[in-house]
Amino acid sequence: MAVVTAVIEDGTTRRDEAAEGREALGRDVLGRRLPPLADRLYPPMPKDFEGGWIATLAITALAAFIRFWDLANPVKFVFDETYYAKDAFSLLKFGYARQFIDQPEGAADKAILAGNLDVFKPSPSLTVHPEVGKWMIAAGEQLFGMTPFGWRFMPALFGALTVLLVIRTVRRMTRSTLIGAIAGLLLAVDGLHFVMSRVALLDIFLAFWLVAAISCLVADRDWTRRRHADSVRALGEPDDFAPRKFGRWLLLRPWRILAGVCFGLALGTKWSAVWVIAGFGLLVFAWDLGARRALGVRFAFVKSALIDGVPAFLSIVLVALVTYTATWTGWLLHDNAYSHDYASKNPATGVMKIVPDDFRSLLHYHQEVYEFHTGDYIKNATHPYSSNPAGWPIIARPIGFDAVNDIKPGSPGCDAPAGTNCLSVISAVGTPLLWWGGALALLAAVVLWIGQRDWRFGVPIIGFVTCWVPWFAYDDRPIFFFYAVTMIPFTVMAVALVLGKILGPARTASGAAAPRRLIGSAIVGAFVVLVVLNFAYIWPILTDKVLPHPDWLSRMWFKTWI
Repeated sequence: MAVVTAVIEDGTTRRDEAAEGREALGRDVLGRRLPPLADRLYPPMPKDFEGGWIATLAITALAAFIRFWDLANPVKFVFDETYYAKDAFSLLKFGYARQFIDQPEGAADKAILAGNLDVFKPSPSLTVHPEVGKWMIAAGEQLFGMTPFGWRFMPALFGALTVLLVIRTVRRMTRSTLIGAIAGLLLAVDGLHFVMSRVALLDIFLAFWLVAAISCLVADRDWTRRRHADSVRALGEPDDFAPRKFGRWLLLRPWRILAGVCFGLALGTKWSAVWVIAGFGLLVFAWDLGARRALGVRFAFVKSALIDGVPAFLSIVLVALVTYTATWTGWLLHDNAYSHDYASKNPATGVMKIVPDDFRSLLHYHQEVYEFHTGDYIKNATHPYSSNPAGWPIIARPIGFDAVNDIKPGSPGCDAPAGTNCLSVISAVGTPLLWWGGALALLAAVVLWIGQRDWRFGVPIIGFVTCWVPWFAYDDRPIFFFYAVTMIPFTVMAVALVLGKILGPARTASGAAAPRRLIGSAIVGAFVVLVVLNFAYIWPILTDKVLPHPDWLSRMWFKTWI
């Protein structure tokens, strides 16, 4: 009896002693006939190329429209815009961050809103996040001026572009334009992602660069397996595996280099990206190992570690590190930047003598920033909107970015009856039905990833976990629900994949219309419609609309939301 290798969907293998006359090759663990190996390595993409892009651009345009609508209001600095918008303008004007006038309190904000931009002191400022996100905000200020629309332009643009990336990534993963479009539409109408796309904070840029990097990794998986599939087709599909004949040395993988650049820009926006890099580094190694096992390569683990793992580390981690360092060019070029003179005042000792002074000063700057984020000062701080990460998946404690209370009846927009006041708020709250459905979908994704060995579910699981779990190590300091905006793209990926399972195939194996398709379409359609209606209902508290107090309270579903 010959020992043969049967390849199952995710690229893992089993060994089966075949009885005489049994075609074990090309059957799954249940004995079902599988498609040819080449098609399993690289399933064909959907043939609706034009339709796929029409759907993508239409949903992206919708996301952009609602994000840019009335973007300049409110005409004020919302929440931490007071730091990031001014730091961005300082980078644009001086090349490094300067302190701004702060006496009397709010003096710089009032001056800028009045058109006076001379608000900076000559002394440098310690900024506690890297500079990429602030440079991106600065690009909008360069285009449209130091105005609310100017500093919010780039967040809105990149929020909409994140929707585009999610559509194309899910379409590639599922080979379905419909499932990709559902994922993009759900992200477009998420309340948290919507609000974060309309304020000049850093987290929307972090979400974009992370999704961009992971999109590149998914594209690399396709790019690699397509070349493996071409090798299989060139040799023909043999009756018996010839393991040594298969496998290609794919050392230069452009999608991984681009992923490294995107990861570096994510890290240059916020350091929390490091956990996502680590998580997906392990996942892409598992993908490579699975591909080589599927090809029947002997000693696949060792060979994959050497042939795939080392180049992957260089392409992703090293490129990310180089990119991240390059994002500090402005700081390195300006001697007046904060702590730039550290090395000149503190001569190097030991091994640090080989490090150039500019980079030694930069390392010290990083140490100061880390101490700010982890020191006793911040651990002893409190904030009324501080939120434990354990509650983020179910929106236990959202955050209010702006509020004007006690608007009297008869004031513009307030049609409340006498004795009842109005208010206007910007609440960074996720669309509840989407987040609660997403929490269930993520649990289902774990089961489907492990139980059915469906590689696609690993993408949202690893993305969600690496954007969420590390925050538990910092729950002794004030942290906020809006950090979870990096989680929601992966949540909608999980939702879309699960909805795809519910929807089912359009046709049976015999080519007849699948009877369950009608029921699946009704369930999927109902869920998407309900999420859209839920988003429409909470729209006023996302966009600073004036509401009578009872109307506002009807959207505050839990006491912890107030």
